[in-house]
Parts: sequence; structure tokens; C-alpha cells
Amino acid sequence: MLEDVTPLKQKIQMLLKIIIPILVTQIALYLMTFFDILMTGRYNTEDLAGVTIGSSFWVPVYTGLSGILMGLTPIIAHFIGGGKKGEVRPSVQQGLYLSIVLAAIVFSIMMFAVIPSLNHMPLEGVVRIVAADYLIGMSIGLLPLFAYTVFRSFFDALGATRVSMFIILLSAPINIFLNYLLIYGNFGFPEMGGAGAGFASGITYWVVFCIAFLIAWKRKTFQSYSLFSNWETVSFDRWKAILKIGVPIGLAIFVEISIFSVVTLLMSGYTTATISAHQIALNFTSLLYMVPLSISMGVTILVGQSIGARKPRDAKHYSFLGVGIAIIFSFISIIILLTFREPIASLYTKDTAIIKLAVHFFIFAAFFQLSDAIQAPIQGSLRGYKDVNMTFIMAIISFWVIGLPVGYATANFTDLGPFGYWVGLIAGLTIGAISLSIRLLFIQRKSLKKINPDVG
Repeated sequence: MLEDVTPLKQKIQMLLKIIIPILVTQIALYLMTFFDILMTGRYNTEDLAGVTIGSSFWVPVYTGLSGILMGLTPIIAHFIGGGKKGEVRPSVQQGLYLSIVLAAIVFSIMMFAVIPSLNHMPLEGVVRIVAADYLIGMSIGLLPLFAYTVFRSFFDALGATRVSMFIILLSAPINIFLNYLLIYGNFGFPEMGGAGAGFASGITYWVVFCIAFLIAWKRKTFQSYSLFSNWETVSFDRWKAILKIGVPIGLAIFVEISIFSVVTLLMSGYTTATISAHQIALNFTSLLYMVPLSISMGVTILVGQSIGARKPRDAKHYSFLGVGIAIIFSFISIIILLTFREPIASLYTKDTAIIKLAVHFFIFAAFFQLSDAIQAPIQGSLRGYKDVNMTFIMAIISFWVIGLPVGYATANFTDLGPFGYWVGLIAGLTIGAISLSIRLLFIQRKSLKKINPDVG
């Protein structure tokens, strides 16, 4: 059977059309966290450390469980590619039901496990209080944040990535303004310090949800899907379909992100300046990571639509284009980190001790840019193929079986100290990039054989 292959130039245009709005969205989301760190750092060092510890718990738990809902993106993309428009509405509705359950789970984890565990950590009293209050503030926005993830998966799977961009661009300034009010106590609002950053984000998540809901309900492009009519009761069969794809995605995200949080927590035995410097380096490299992450999300959509339309060669080409663009950007990232590391550190704090430490962390961060650039779009491609279990398995092996032990040993048994943990991160990312590359090549060949059995 001959496959109708989309021309390369058209693929590049389509990929960029999908990726650029995602990148703007991810940068805007990043800026919310960036301004949390920046504005709290300007408040005082103790509050910055508290927000750092709080976010180290928040990010892996939230992203891991919300990642489950990201399973909707390849599912809906396959429906769209395969012309099964009628399957979209029930999938979104069941995703919204599932978002309520997941939000309740995360809230319970935060209130009854994470916050009490802070009392058993070797933290300064002020840092412990700020971390707990920050988590409480963030938790008030859990329900709308999870529900928004469902809407975003719907928008993105349709290729309407500009909608998500519009929503976040509208919401980011609101978050920054609320930070200004609640961190510093301006215009008569309570001066909450680092905790104010958490409450500002929690309130902003409600704004994000309301905007997404109105767009999905009122915009003509989406009205034809009738998302809010003919509501079905809870369908465990559909939940199973979402969870089958979403759970491995969520677990892989949790495993990958939690390693960074665990490293931060292991550093709690070092000075407050070291924790802050590590967080600054991690925060800025997270900005650079927005590019390969956005490529990964875009590739998931286009590979999913291509496979749904039975066009495996298009899917293969989108995968390789994504990796190629990410690799080019990784070299730009390395140059930025090595050339401008001191000015970048100075943006976050005026404390010379923290700046000096952050400059050294940036050197190690430069080394894992290439592996990160390869791994992220390959993960996105595999999700587009609905091949998610191997990504999860390799995340455990590369980060927890290899990366963390290497980092711990290097940090505690060499002169590198806290920088040794970054050596472990580099090792884990490199192993992950190599192993997932091999997996992608296997899945691509398998997919081609389904359409053309003559492929050897």
C-alpha cells in the first residue's frame, strides 16, 4: 500500500506552526515560576529557600499526576487524524471527571503527607514555615489547574496551540501583579513573603480555568464538538483508555522531574546560599528546556495525527525534524550558559556568595543540554505513537538506577561536593537519550511494517 507523504517543506511549516505557540505558552508558564523565585529572592533569602523547598515537593507531585491527563493529547490526536470526531466529546468529559479525582488525590498528598514531612527535615524554622504556607497557597488552585490541563490537551490535539498561548499570555501578568500584592503587601494587602507567591499562583489557576472554559464553550471552532452537551456518566472503560496512556506518561514525568527535586532536597544539608544558587541554576536551565519541551509536545500532536491517518512515514519525518531542531538549539543554550553565566545569576540576587556558587552550577548545566535536546523530542514522538511504557522504564533506570547513585557518590566521595549531583544528572540524561533513540527507531520500523509489510 502506497502512503501519501506530505512534502518536507510543508512538514517544517506545520511543525513550526504547532511548536511556536506551545513555546510561547511554556515560556509564559515558566515566567510565573521565574517571577515567584525572582520576587521572593528580592524579598529575602529565607523566603527564597522556603519557596525552593516547597516547589521541590509541588512540582513532581503535581506534574506527575497532571501528566496522566496529558494522555488525552495523543488519544484525541489519533481520533482527529482518523476522522473520528464524535469520539472527542466523551473523551474530554471523562477527562474532566478524572481531573476532579486527581486534584483530590494531590490535595490529600499535600495536606497529609508533604506538609507534615517538612517537620522532619533539617531546615531553618522560617524556611519550614514559608515552604508549608507556599504549598497551602498553591493547593487552592489544584482543581482548576487539573481541569485546565484537560482543555489544553483538547486544544493542542486539534492543533489549536495558539489558544493555549492566548490563555496563558492573558493570565501571566495577573499572576505577577498578585505576587506584587501578596509577597510585599502592597495596596493594603497582607505581606505574606514567599507564601504570597503560592497564593498568587493558586488564584491565577482559577483565572486560567475560567478563560479556557469560556473559549471551549463559546468559540465557534470548538462548538461543533459539543463538549458540554449530552454529558455521559462516569465511564470506567474510557478512564481505562486514558489511564493506559496517561499513567506511564505521568509516572515518567514524575520520575524525571522528581530526580531534580530529590537532588534539591539532598542539598538541604548544605548552606542556604548553596540551596539558593542551585535553584537559580535549575530555574534558568528550565527556561532553556522550554524549547525541547515545546518541540516534544508539538511532535506528539503531529505524530499522533499522522499515525491516526495511517501515515507512518510522515510520523517518522516529524520525529527526526523535532530532534534536529532541538539539537541545533542545544548548542545555542550551551553558548549562553558558558558566556553569560555571571550576568544571568546577577538577575536573581545581589548576594555575591550565591552568585559565585550559581556561576559554577551553570558550567555543569551546560553539559547536559545536548542530551536533554535529544531525549525530549524522542519522548514526544513515542507518546504520539502511544508507546509510553518503555519511556517510563528507561526514566527509572537512567535517573534513579544510574543518575542518582552516581550523583550521590560524586557529591559525597569527591571534592565536587554539591556539584557532584549535577554530574549524576548529566549521566542519567545521556543514558536516557541513547536508550530512547534506539526505542524510537524500533517503533518507527514496526509502524511502517503495519502499512507496508514489504519493509525489511
